[in-house]
Amino acid sequence: MGRKPCPFVPTSQGYLPGSGEWQGAPLPETPGWGGQCPPQPSCARHHCPRAAEPARPRCCASLGCFLAAPVPLSVRCRRSRRGKDHSSGVPLSVFFCLFPAVSLSCLSLPSAPVMAPWPPFGLHLLLAPLLLLLLLSPLPSLPFSGSRHFSASNTTFNHLALAPGRGTLYVGAVNRLFQLSPELQLEVTAVTGPVVDSPDCVPFRDPAECPQARLTDNANQLLLVSNRTQELVACGQVRQGVCEKRRLGDVATVLYQAEDPGDGQFVAANTPGVATVGLVVPLPDRDLLLVARGLAGKLSAGVPPLSVRQLAGPQSFSSEGLGRLVVGDFSDYNNSYVAAFANARFAYFVFHRRGARAQAEYRSYVARVCLGDANLYSYVEVPLACQGQGLIQAAFLTSGTLLGVFASGLSGARTALCAFPLAELDGSMERTRRLCYTAGGWGPSGTEEATVEYGVTSRCDTLPPDSPESYPCGDEHTPSPIAGRQPLEAQPLLQVGQPVSAVAALEVDGRTIAFLGDTQGQLHKVFVNSSQGQVYHSQQVGPPGAAISPDLLVDSSGSHLYVLTAQQVARVPVATCSQFPDCPSCLQARDPLCGWCILQGRCTQKGQCQRATLPRQWLWSYKEDSRCLHVQSLQPAQQPRQEQGQVTLSVLWLPTLAEDEYFHCAFGDYDSLALVQGPHVACATPPQDQLPLNPPGTDHITLPLALMFEDVAVATTNFSFYDCSTIQALEVAAPCRACVSSPWRCHWCPQSSQCIHGEHCPDGERTVYSTQEEDIQAHGPGACPQVEGLAGPNLVPVGWDIGLALHVRNLQYFRGLPASYNCWLELPGKLQRLPASLQETAGDRDRDGGAGLIHCQAQKFHPSTSQWELPVPIYVTRGETQRLDNARTLHVTLYDCAVGHPDCSHCQAANRSLGCLWCSDSQPGCRYERLCPPGAVQLLCPMPSIKAIEPLTGPPEGGLALTILGSNLGRTFADVQDAVSVAGRPCSPDPSRYRTSARIVCVTSPAPNGTTGPVQVAIKSRLPGISAQHFTYQDPILLSLSPQWGPQAGGTQLTIHGQHLQTGDNISAFVGGQACPILEPMCPEAIVCRTMPQAMPGEAAVLVVFGHAERKLLTSPFRYTANPRLLAAEPSVSFRGGGRLIRVRGTGLDTVWQPLLSVWLEAEEKVQALGNSNPRRTCGDPAAGRQTCVQLAEGLLQCSTICSVNSSSLLLCRSPAVPDGAHPKRVFFALDNVHVDFASASGGQDFRYQPNPYLAPLSREGPSHPYRLKPGHVLDVEGEGLNLGISKEEVRVHIGDGECLVKTLTLTHLYCEPPPQAPQAANGSSALPQFVVSRQLDGGRGMCVCVCACVCTLQATQAQDPTPQVQMGNVRLALGPVQYEAEPMLPAFPVEAQVGLGMGAAVLIAAVLLLTLMYRHKSKQALRDYQKVLFQLENLETGVGDQCRKEFTDLMTEMTDLSSDLEASGIPFLDYHTYAERAFFPGHGGCPLQPKLQGPGEEGRHTTVCQGLTQLSNLLNSKLFLLTLIHTLEEQPSFSQRDRCHVASLLSLALHGKLEYLTDIMKTLLSNLAAHYVRKNPKLMLRRTETMVEKLLTNWLSICLYSFLRYQVDKGPVDAVTGKAKRTLNDSHLLREDVEFRPLTLMVLVGPRAGGDAGGSEVQRVPARVLDTDTITQVKEKVLDQVYKGTPFSQRPLVYALDLEWRSGLAGHLTLSDEDLTSVTQNRWKRLNTLQHYKVPDGATVGLIPQLHGGGGAVSQSLAQSCPSGENIPMLEDGEEGGVRLWHLVKATEEPEGAKARRSSLRERERARAKAIPEIYLTRLLSMKGTLQKFVDDTFQAILSVSRPVPLAVKYLFDFLDELAEKHGIEDPETLHIWKTNSLLLRFWVNALKNPQLIFDVHVSDNVDAILAVIAQTFIDACTISEHKVGRDSPVNKLLYAREIPRYKQMVEKYYLDIRRSSPASYQEMNCALAELSGNYTSAPHCLEALQELYNHIHRYYDQIISALEEDPVGQKMQLACRLQQIAALVENKVTDL
Repeated sequence: MGRKPCPFVPTSQGYLPGSGEWQGAPLPETPGWGGQCPPQPSCARHHCPRAAEPARPRCCASLGCFLAAPVPLSVRCRRSRRGKDHSSGVPLSVFFCLFPAVSLSCLSLPSAPVMAPWPPFGLHLLLAPLLLLLLLSPLPSLPFSGSRHFSASNTTFNHLALAPGRGTLYVGAVNRLFQLSPELQLEVTAVTGPVVDSPDCVPFRDPAECPQARLTDNANQLLLVSNRTQELVACGQVRQGVCEKRRLGDVATVLYQAEDPGDGQFVAANTPGVATVGLVVPLPDRDLLLVARGLAGKLSAGVPPLSVRQLAGPQSFSSEGLGRLVVGDFSDYNNSYVAAFANARFAYFVFHRRGARAQAEYRSYVARVCLGDANLYSYVEVPLACQGQGLIQAAFLTSGTLLGVFASGLSGARTALCAFPLAELDGSMERTRRLCYTAGGWGPSGTEEATVEYGVTSRCDTLPPDSPESYPCGDEHTPSPIAGRQPLEAQPLLQVGQPVSAVAALEVDGRTIAFLGDTQGQLHKVFVNSSQGQVYHSQQVGPPGAAISPDLLVDSSGSHLYVLTAQQVARVPVATCSQFPDCPSCLQARDPLCGWCILQGRCTQKGQCQRATLPRQWLWSYKEDSRCLHVQSLQPAQQPRQEQGQVTLSVLWLPTLAEDEYFHCAFGDYDSLALVQGPHVACATPPQDQLPLNPPGTDHITLPLALMFEDVAVATTNFSFYDCSTIQALEVAAPCRACVSSPWRCHWCPQSSQCIHGEHCPDGERTVYSTQEEDIQAHGPGACPQVEGLAGPNLVPVGWDIGLALHVRNLQYFRGLPASYNCWLELPGKLQRLPASLQETAGDRDRDGGAGLIHCQAQKFHPSTSQWELPVPIYVTRGETQRLDNARTLHVTLYDCAVGHPDCSHCQAANRSLGCLWCSDSQPGCRYERLCPPGAVQLLCPMPSIKAIEPLTGPPEGGLALTILGSNLGRTFADVQDAVSVAGRPCSPDPSRYRTSARIVCVTSPAPNGTTGPVQVAIKSRLPGISAQHFTYQDPILLSLSPQWGPQAGGTQLTIHGQHLQTGDNISAFVGGQACPILEPMCPEAIVCRTMPQAMPGEAAVLVVFGHAERKLLTSPFRYTANPRLLAAEPSVSFRGGGRLIRVRGTGLDTVWQPLLSVWLEAEEKVQALGNSNPRRTCGDPAAGRQTCVQLAEGLLQCSTICSVNSSSLLLCRSPAVPDGAHPKRVFFALDNVHVDFASASGGQDFRYQPNPYLAPLSREGPSHPYRLKPGHVLDVEGEGLNLGISKEEVRVHIGDGECLVKTLTLTHLYCEPPPQAPQAANGSSALPQFVVSRQLDGGRGMCVCVCACVCTLQATQAQDPTPQVQMGNVRLALGPVQYEAEPMLPAFPVEAQVGLGMGAAVLIAAVLLLTLMYRHKSKQALRDYQKVLFQLENLETGVGDQCRKEFTDLMTEMTDLSSDLEASGIPFLDYHTYAERAFFPGHGGCPLQPKLQGPGEEGRHTTVCQGLTQLSNLLNSKLFLLTLIHTLEEQPSFSQRDRCHVASLLSLALHGKLEYLTDIMKTLLSNLAAHYVRKNPKLMLRRTETMVEKLLTNWLSICLYSFLRYQVDKGPVDAVTGKAKRTLNDSHLLREDVEFRPLTLMVLVGPRAGGDAGGSEVQRVPARVLDTDTITQVKEKVLDQVYKGTPFSQRPLVYALDLEWRSGLAGHLTLSDEDLTSVTQNRWKRLNTLQHYKVPDGATVGLIPQLHGGGGAVSQSLAQSCPSGENIPMLEDGEEGGVRLWHLVKATEEPEGAKARRSSLRERERARAKAIPEIYLTRLLSMKGTLQKFVDDTFQAILSVSRPVPLAVKYLFDFLDELAEKHGIEDPETLHIWKTNSLLLRFWVNALKNPQLIFDVHVSDNVDAILAVIAQTFIDACTISEHKVGRDSPVNKLLYAREIPRYKQMVEKYYLDIRRSSPASYQEMNCALAELSGNYTSAPHCLEALQELYNHIHRYYDQIISALEEDPVGQKMQLACRLQQIAALVENKVTDL
């Protein structure tokens, strides 16, 4: 293990370079290298290779002179913590070679053994740069966890609660509860208000009970978390402060809410300003709620201030049986509670109150009760006092201290923080309790120190001395409530200048940190240190002025604080150590939780610093000797980069390291061993090749020098490496000055032009020394050879020879050296050299420093760029390159007179010292004076020239600023000051706007209107300049205004009409003092501007300002009206193509200039905008309308349409079209400047866009093929999404010039009735008429290009080759031409065809004659048969078509009629009594339980029997007895299924008053049943009613789901004998005949005299709709339905007790009947009489009279109270009466008779042919299905929808089934689906659908029964999981709903899924509901009869039941058999052995 790889090995002779390992044993201490350091290679930071990798190249920096002698060394490699790539998380193995015990003899330090690290070794040279980068990259600073916030708009927060284990936050607010994640992300919101309530009323159900109730906001008063039950307790102010329990995981789920709370459940204060505090106290067996509240409202006087309440059970939050702080008169004390706390033993309540008997002084108190004391026997309170302060405002309990914030007085302007040790507080309370228990409350001094407070009868007593220990929590006999007289006092820890509303505290590392929240939203962090507190940080947490709530919570980890204000919840870090990046900021923060961890290099909490317990490791700001480590001195401070040496750092208070730990120095990326001796640290600097290059433009590089521990910088400073050779390149103009003036020790060598470091220039060259060498004469910039400046002027004209001379000095360094000089000018684009000569000045050359003149050769300059003045830098060189310093910036200025002087005036205005003159030779211009010939100089400039004037008009008042542009307009302003006139009037020039020779701006003088003339400029000594344009004085006139009103919000486009309005160029408009921005362009006759908002409605004058002239429109002021308001907008949906008409209602709509309906769109891709947002308007043209779509900012697209104003209250808008690829973001109305969202206008309904509709071509062969339409047929157009954005009334369909009336518009079909005759094409051509569908639009165009019309006119388009179209909005589709078919006609054959046909006919005739001779008879017969069949088919086709049209028409009308009938009349429900009997005992008639008639002598036993049955009822309450009874009965072989159902119904009736108990029995039996079927086949459970539990479940559901169904009826001809009907869904009941019928309306006489004379005034006439084919009985039934509409069927007279009387005139009375002497009888077939038989006309008058043989008199109306014997049996039967068979519409068995067929009419023969194919009447099934489809869908939707609250019983039952499945391990979802289906849908709903008479008081006819059977079967098919397959052979009833059944299946599955996802039904909720239902049948008259029937079954198996009870051991203890024997003795008068 002694062989360690390392690059330099110490031996007895020294190092062996490159050996890489030790040579033998440890070396003796012998002299080493004699003080000389061997040459050592330089290397950058590398890694020390592992021992297993010795062959890799290694390189480490040597110790240099640090090693003076060889010593025994051992090398260890350790991993550095720097070796982690923080970006990827991949650890990198980094090792350091450690050489302990190294001597420091070469350093100027005391020789002592130190511990220092050896520089790291490298793994590989090529990897070194990458690893260097990874190692030197600093640790990422921890992100500062700043504050997070949660707020809700328009919501006030009240309370905050925290679930300790979950970390979830709960916020109680006004009308809301919020559930937040620990990061304040919203999870759930629950709505709690507002509710109709009044604090003066107890909770009510009916608002009539509290007339003063109003809609009241519900503020949260108490919010607590119960961990045991995972419930949230929330109490509001409404309903007298009752509470509710919600689920912690989902606060929207209410687990308990008192339906009818009593005063014992009033918990919280009913006034928001009165505080309520509470605690959930966990006990071993239950949780209790401790609540304290103040006095609020007149109804709260009886509510105790402190009470104990239960949290579980049906009476949650009730204080019944629990402790209550009884107060004699609460108002005397007026307790106001501040906070409540609990520790392991006690609960504490902090409050303040008055003294007894309404004493005015308030004092602060703290009360204490034992946690397990449910009776408050242990109540003790003592006063609290914070010296010099007032009442307590907030409090918090830490582990050992009660912190309280006290205020002076009630105002709380000043506050103080006091701390009360909990031990002292408990000691004071124990002393008070002991005095009251044992000393009568008197202290040793004789003063009363304890008493019983609150005006109760209890008094302090003198109990035994051990009573406090014997009864630590009091008892019934101990005094209570006890109040101490002596306050517990404390000194203030801290005085705060503002009111404090909240306090919390946290203990960390033995330090207490308090958090104070004030009333201004600020949070103050306080360090509580012994007897004082110090605020070390304050921050604004809530909105300014918002008080912080007392609910100041610290999370479970102690890292964050949750701060609540009325507007927001904030999450604030407790300590923000990580935000301080360095040690000074960490300590300056004075955060007691934070300190600087030196060896980790982070600001951390003490627990996060690994060595915090060691000295000088963790610096804490509150410790006096805690100072940040820093480098106090550095020697040397900098170093040339060419040299390598050492640097010594002085660092005080370095922490002590372990033996194997070392410091090292880091120069940037280079590591060096650090040798530490006391406060001094020595490090080797890096060699030159390891230093980075100097940054561009600098002469040095400054590297951070860090004293490192591993990868942590302990102390840092900067160290610079400079390079003198680079300085001269940085300052080209003065290299010598830059060299010697630098901060480094650099010197200048003038002869060689070098900047060097060291002592002097080489080779004896004279040196200019650095400024730092003050003891040498030739030092500093003043000794440098330099050019001091120009000897003459620096102005040089372009193009003229001028020589330059410059002063120089300090040239003595070059004496005796041959050299030449040059002048250099840096012209644009080139560097120009001028040879120069040196002229030394006279005098002593040594004395004057080598001064002289440099003369540059004369030269003409012509710069490449023409400029008026061009500065050109100039410098001097010795030779070509050796530049002399410029003492300052030197340059000459080249100027060109021709630049910037375009005319004579400009030239003469130039500076005269430049010598510029105007030269008027062949090329006139401004030139240098020596460049112009003497005769060409022009001293006088030409006349002014005016090019343009603007504006050309002005007001007569003058004052207009007129601009004159031209040339030679004067040299100075004085030339033109009085030289300008306009139209002969003087014009005053403005000096500030004058431009020499080019521009004059003057102000016009007044002049008469109409004055016109040119502008004249007359300059002295020159001819005047006159403009070609004329200026005109004109008077603008304002004439009128349009519009004359607009909304006060502005935005009205106002047009001001007048004359000469385009006067001047500075025109502005004002309306009522508000600017009205003018829209371009301005026209002579009109000005258009847009009004601005106005504060108030009213009139405003219109003012137009023309410069300084004002014109006011006095005749018609503009009137600001109130802003328009939108009240309604409909419809709210449109196709994307737009065009739907939106009707908008409101007020003041006619005041809007241009109302718009706009939509903002977000486009997935860039959508082409269809217009410009600001279209250019021209004079004379109308204002351009708003284009369709414009592009807005932020990538939005706005599409708009202009609305038309119908009236002041109605706008008609078209919905804008939405381009493809765009998504609507906002739809709004733009009413000038008033923008109203569509949702606001429509009452909250957002506007929706639907996809454009699709229509399929009429012809299946394609749109080019004509669709053949037979006259009278209905057109069916198929498509998709047809009614999503339009209604039927808005669609118009045209075929040619005819209209196709739209009958129905569905999602996929459009039905319309075409014209009966073929229409002409729209334009009269011969082309086929086109089929076009559209929505009507305005504008009179032939096509619907609508962007918004909801009614588009569909018109035919016509062309030579017709192309029919369907147009709905902007969607245009071709459907194909329509061709009407006419009756077949024989075509006219041409002559050639006739000749050919004749020849062929001759040949054919010959052949036919030959064949006729052979097959004459058979051929004739076949021909007759063929013609007969052909004729039948043709007639059949015509008949089917007519029938289908007729059926469709009936369908459309009957749907409307049926809907209106059902909506007009309700369906009578059975009363609950009858409903329950029919549900429990189906098939038993009306009265299943008849009381037995008492025989003679039985009256005396009746009381005894009743007594026995009452005992039986009590015995049924024993669960063991009832279960034993059920099991015993079911085990008996003779106990049939009918008996099981009967007994189950008897039990349901007997236990109806105890539904909770019945539910428990049912659940037990269901559990047993599930266990039984799980062993067999679980899918078979509940399939049939085989046991009593299935019938019990049916009855239970019937009870719980009462009033949960609707029922609908139908109409149509029905055969009275066979029961077959035209309108039915049942194939077997379909009337397969085309029966001709006619609807009639009979006027029925109703009233007291209806049976007699019809002339009485009291008689009313009620219309009744019947059919002329109805029998008389059917007519009576329909008449009764109309007369007694809405009356229960049981309360109507029987149809057979009445006769129908037809009345005509005054005396004509005819009694109608089904059979009489006029009945027609043929061949033993007797037809029932109908209205058609009696020829009763439409509108005939009839009356219902009692049958003469029916008992006489009026019909009894008391049938509802009687028990009918059974169902009414129809008198008409399909049987024989004396050999005569009855028939009505069709005969039961039709056998054609030859004679009858021969004598029948043509119509009858056609009907007989139709019978050959009866399937044609199957369309009637579809017709009936279409009629009832809506009602069937609505019924299924009502059953299978959870939009309304799911019945609690259904949710409870399904949850129970889920529990059973989970209990038995059933995971198959199909099984659970079957259980739920069998238990609810098939067991209850199918029965209700098939037998509506179980729920409704209606009569179900055979036809209706057949229809309901089909619907019920459809429902059954929808409930099954198996796939519903149908085929050609399937029954018609199955095929009828084949398409709908998959959709119904989805409804069933969604129903189950939604119920499963809904909130669970709790046991308490279900029990409450069952208790309410139990009262519905308690007064049933047949309860005793049910018990009697039940006993009869018991009597049958009496012995078996007795045996079963006696065998059960528990039953023996309960003596159940004995009790049953007693019952038998009473009921049967038996003598028993009892």
